[in-house]
Amino acid sequence: MADLAKQFDAAMLEVYVRAKEEAKYTASEFHNMLTRQGGVATAKQLINAAKPSDGYTRLYERGFLKLTVEAVVVENPKWHPLFADHEIERARARLLAYNYKPNVRAS
Repeated sequence: MADLAKQFDAAMLEVYVRAKEEAKYTASEFHNMLTRQGGVATAKQLINAAKPSDGYTRLYERGFLKLTVEAVVVENPKWHPLFADHEIERARARLLAYNYKPNVRAS
């Protein structure tokens, strides 16, 4: 599971870089969270928050929900063992509430 968590850390860093390049959004606080607590803890904190993060909102406004933590977690079953079922469902519900239909990849 430690290997999977390290891979997830890398995936979260990739999302940060892609958001900067593709959506022209620099998610500084997200990057700080990743540095301080790692990808899994950051994702859990964001997913379990009562409302979407500012970064989620910025990406929504730019049409890039595919680059949110929620989309990364929901769309790739590889990451599902790192999260509780209710966290995955909460992330899915948030995406659907913003009219984003997750594209779940085969694992």
